[in-house]
Amino acid sequence: MNFLLTASGLRNETLRDALRDMLGKPFGSANVVFVPTASLAEPGDHGWFVEDMNRLHGLGWREFDVLELNGLPRQLVLDRLLHADVIYVEGGSHYHLARSITGNGLADGFLEALESRVYVGVSAGSMIFSRHLTEHSADVIGDTADLHVLGATSVEPPFGLFDWYLKPHLYSPDFPERDNAWADRIAERADFPIYFIDDETAVRVRDGEVDVVSEGRWRFHP
Repeated sequence: MNFLLTASGLRNETLRDALRDMLGKPFGSANVVFVPTASLAEPGDHGWFVEDMNRLHGLGWREFDVLELNGLPRQLVLDRLLHADVIYVEGGSHYHLARSITGNGLADGFLEALESRVYVGVSAGSMIFSRHLTEHSADVIGDTADLHVLGATSVEPPFGLFDWYLKPHLYSPDFPERDNAWADRIAERADFPIYFIDDETAVRVRDGEVDVVSEGRWRFHP
């Protein structure tokens, strides 16, 4: 399985080169499926969403599909994932995204698709693979309110592949509170490893090996 877990998409050439290398062929010879599900639970202006989708589309794919995980027959969703070479899952609410995967019975089929495809996550799309995506981590991170907005008090990790947690948008001007002091407070409370990454960084996982690809800044707390 190959993952490129970003905070804000393919914002720089280093991240785009990493995806090309993982894909093993030009973007123009590949199909991408864009999954907007997480973004639909976020209120307010979605200019960030349009900007990221346009940036991805501009890479010149052979086929650019858009797939919502809710409301379609399960097999139709899985067939569309299997048709893609790259599965690109947009940001928004990681809790809504996780619940959409588990609630629609998609986890096993999703994992099957990932065995021979490249997965690119953006923010929420990068956070759903941790086994620590639970109500406990919500309390540690301080985003329990985001879970309650969905009318939920608990969340089940849909995959549980990684024993570390990823928290995006470190130092981001869009999240001015996410500075070193913020990361320090979370790290002091956490009983699990955390990658904090900025908007120019990705955690890359290739066949179980983890490293960081970056034109920016990041922190890891074991």
